[in-house]
Amino acid sequence: MGRYVVLSRLTDEGAITLREHPDRLKEVNVELEKMGVRVIDQYLVLGQYDFVNIVEAENDTVIARAMTELASRGTIRTTTMPAIPVEEFLDALKK
Repeated sequence: MGRYVVLSRLTDEGAITLREHPDRLKEVNVELEKMGVRVIDQYLVLGQYDFVNIVEAENDTVIARAMTELASRGTIRTTTMPAIPVEEFLDALKK
């Protein structure tokens, strides 16, 4: 399983939806699970992005498909980055 950092920003429509239906956030997490993406950690942040999510997926294709699905709804825009555990990186440097 690969880990990813997903930075997300609500669109105007997304902010309205979340304000009117706060539980929608958790519903989307369940939908992501069905798409093969498990939300490990989720934070509301202030600044350029609205949320930081740490997720797991089988591979880049699975996460890309899920993020495309979310973007197609028009309520959120995401930036997704693979996350490599530091210990894994240090081990690779030693080889």
